[in-house]
Amino acid sequence: MKKLFAVILSFMSIMASAQTKIYLSASGATISATLADNSATAALVTMLSSGPVTVNMEEYGGFEMVGALPHSLPASDRQITTGPGDIMLYQGRNIVIFFGSNSWSYTPLGKVDDATADKIRDFFTSDNVSLTISLQPYSGMDEIAINESAESEIYDLNGRRVESPAASGIYVINGKKVKITR
Repeated sequence: MKKLFAVILSFMSIMASAQTKIYLSASGATISATLADNSATAALVTMLSSGPVTVNMEEYGGFEMVGALPHSLPASDRQITTGPGDIMLYQGRNIVIFFGSNSWSYTPLGKVDDATADKIRDFFTSDNVSLTISLQPYSGMDEIAINESAESEIYDLNGRRVESPAASGIYVINGKKVKITR
């Protein structure tokens, strides 16, 4: 059992290190970012493998958006001068996304793809934004509900509306072709 657990843990580590992109979603928009290659990003990918993480971001200093992650990541801080689109880890737990420049001690997490100062400012529509970080583009839809009590529109292949399929065949039900077998 211990060997199986070790193999699974090793596989998860390999998969986490293979992930090179994350997706950032806020106010109905999604942008991608390319990850740096370090232990902090490997831990971030492991965190995100359980599902998207939402962080409340606040504008700080006129050049960055900052928010606390659910738990700390391994830090390897070094003096860095940032630019628009840089994504940094600050003090092990805070994610920082820059639309301006700053020089401080950070752990690099990645960079927003095709980043410009205007693109980052436009993405963050206000000084306080809920940011969702995920491994796949995030739609914001948690589930799809089907209203089964709604009346279905059923048509035969001659374009005539019918109450219900009378026999086996192809029908158009609510705009989709459906094969009915009886």
